[in-house]
Amino acid sequence: MRRAYRQGDILTGNIPTQLILFFLPVWFGTFFQQLYNTADTLIVGNCVGTRALAAVGATGALTQLLIGIFTGLCSGASVVVAQSFGAKDTRKISLQVHTSIALAIAGGALLMVLGLAGSRMALSWMRTPADVLDDAVLYLRIYFLGMIPQMLYNMGTSILRAVGDSKRPLYFLIIASLVNIVFDLIFVAGFHWGVAGAAAATVLSQIASAVLTLRCLTGAPEMPWHLDWKRLGMDTAALADICRIGLPTAAQSALYSVSNIMIQSSINGFGTTAVAAWGVYGKIDFLFWMTVNSLGISVTTFAGQNFGAGLYDRVKKGTSICLAITAGITVCLSVALYLAAEPLFGVFSQDDAVMRQGVEMLHVLAPMYITYICIEILSGTLRGCGDVTVPTVITCFLVCGLRLVWLLAVVPLHPAVWMVECSYPISWIPASLCFIGYYLAGGWLKRRIAAQRAEKLPA
Repeated sequence: MRRAYRQGDILTGNIPTQLILFFLPVWFGTFFQQLYNTADTLIVGNCVGTRALAAVGATGALTQLLIGIFTGLCSGASVVVAQSFGAKDTRKISLQVHTSIALAIAGGALLMVLGLAGSRMALSWMRTPADVLDDAVLYLRIYFLGMIPQMLYNMGTSILRAVGDSKRPLYFLIIASLVNIVFDLIFVAGFHWGVAGAAAATVLSQIASAVLTLRCLTGAPEMPWHLDWKRLGMDTAALADICRIGLPTAAQSALYSVSNIMIQSSINGFGTTAVAAWGVYGKIDFLFWMTVNSLGISVTTFAGQNFGAGLYDRVKKGTSICLAITAGITVCLSVALYLAAEPLFGVFSQDDAVMRQGVEMLHVLAPMYITYICIEILSGTLRGCGDVTVPTVITCFLVCGLRLVWLLAVVPLHPAVWMVECSYPISWIPASLCFIGYYLAGGWLKRRIAAQRAEKLPA
């Protein structure tokens, strides 16, 4: 007889406490995941030099594009599993888990082929400086060899977080990050393999995280999310549910990444120093992004489980509390990063020109972080409840579309790095206002409740 599984306190516990308890492991997990690339940047910048640092930094936007598309599908899997978990539908959970893992393997293989074949062409199109192009291509090709384990890890942890387990993904990432740092030191500082060593260390860490995650899923036969390799395959209904949520999210992520590629391309036009500074800025700036994204993951899981259980007032209350928490943390982070900009850049590079350029970048954007948070938190709630169409439209046209218009029409008239950076707040502000208006109008929730009830009616 199968042992009964226990649903977490996300459905019943104190809302601020549950959000924070779920958020903290996700945040620390994202922090250790970022150590993959931060360790590369830190060790490469200090042990190899500015050109190698720029080569690693120049690859970020492209990897975000390809990986972000698949991460959208992971988000779709997370939402449907969370809703099924809230509704205690164990049969659906099992079908969704096996379909998700099969999708991860197929998606990882596709991304690996695309990355290996298209790295040079894509980086050349992005106007990567000639003196760093070969190193950037080498780093990217080795990095993409680890796509299947990376996708398996992302999908596996999405499943675990959907059922309320945010702790074990953290443990796996701590181990994987330590693997990455150790091999960075061996390959880059010890063997002097340069960017190839940094990429190889990252691939090994991805393999470690995937093995640990899969072992967790396969080692719990009494749980509805247990992974049985013999049952691996794509169930049509489960795949349709995942794609209904995941494909719009993937499209949204892809457009985000396209706009970031355009930004990277614009930065590349200002030379190697600007590219290196932007690469370092991305590592520092990630302190904000990993915080707000972790809170977005938390509210998505919270909303998904509670919506699946029919606790609609709890969904709305949790959203308001999460938004308040996010605002408080964002203000503190913005002040801290602004004041500590110079010493933070000094950790990554001893090049005075890189430091000056990077400090200017951080001083432009850090005060504007607060204008973004409604996009992340409100879209997280909407996605958790299964509403993805309008949020995707808002994001595509106002965040990504407006940003591209700014880069193509305004920046060429006033070419400067700070003008490129302004593409962020210029797009965040109107998008946030639209999300607030759409969420408060409330029609989305009525439609989702009606759709949920229709799905439960007998055929």
